[in-house]
Amino acid sequence: MPLSNRDKAIIRDLNRFRVMDRDSIAEIHFAGIKNPITAANSVLLRLLRDGQIQRSTSFQPFVYFGAESQIKKNSAKIGHFLAILNVYKEMRKLGRLETFLVEPKYGNKGVAEPDIFAMYRNTGFFIEVQKTLYSPKQMAEKLARYVDLYKTGIMSKPFPHVLILSDQRYAIDGDYPFKIFQAETFTQFNQSLSSQPGKSIPLQSGVKIVVNN
Repeated sequence: MPLSNRDKAIIRDLNRFRVMDRDSIAEIHFAGIKNPITAANSVLLRLLRDGQIQRSTSFQPFVYFGAESQIKKNSAKIGHFLAILNVYKEMRKLGRLETFLVEPKYGNKGVAEPDIFAMYRNTGFFIEVQKTLYSPKQMAEKLARYVDLYKTGIMSKPFPHVLILSDQRYAIDGDYPFKIFQAETFTQFNQSLSSQPGKSIPLQSGVKIVVNN
């Protein structure tokens, strides 16, 4: 049976996000259908039987991978990738999301390896989805790698802002050549753009958004 456009879109997203849970697939690809979960189950089962995708039953709801994925079905990385997917779903609902790249690679080994690069409101963001607790030294080392990336000149100016999404608030010391922000979720960060007084961030379009830094 030939793949439909929706089949192809699901497979592309599985490859992009590395792993997706059934409910997220239903939300993104079956919105507007009367019974999105039922429809998603039916399509995913067909793709699974046809060898187009893989599945892990170690999670509830089940999670799915691209056919060529090498991720172990019980890998600890699965939770991390699902957290990245949740950030995408947040940003998608908020609108004006132009680009969303998962774990993009820039330059040589040793420079920053962000969890996400996103263009939101015509502004670039490197996003760290920080679910594990870092020591001050570890966080300083992570930010130093962003300084190394800045110095390479690979990224076009203005250099993206760095956003750390974590339940833990980190003490950021030092003078960095880019803006660093922290929030528990992207939705919380987005709300701070308009609801809290503070410094303005120039957007690439020349407009400014306000955020409490």
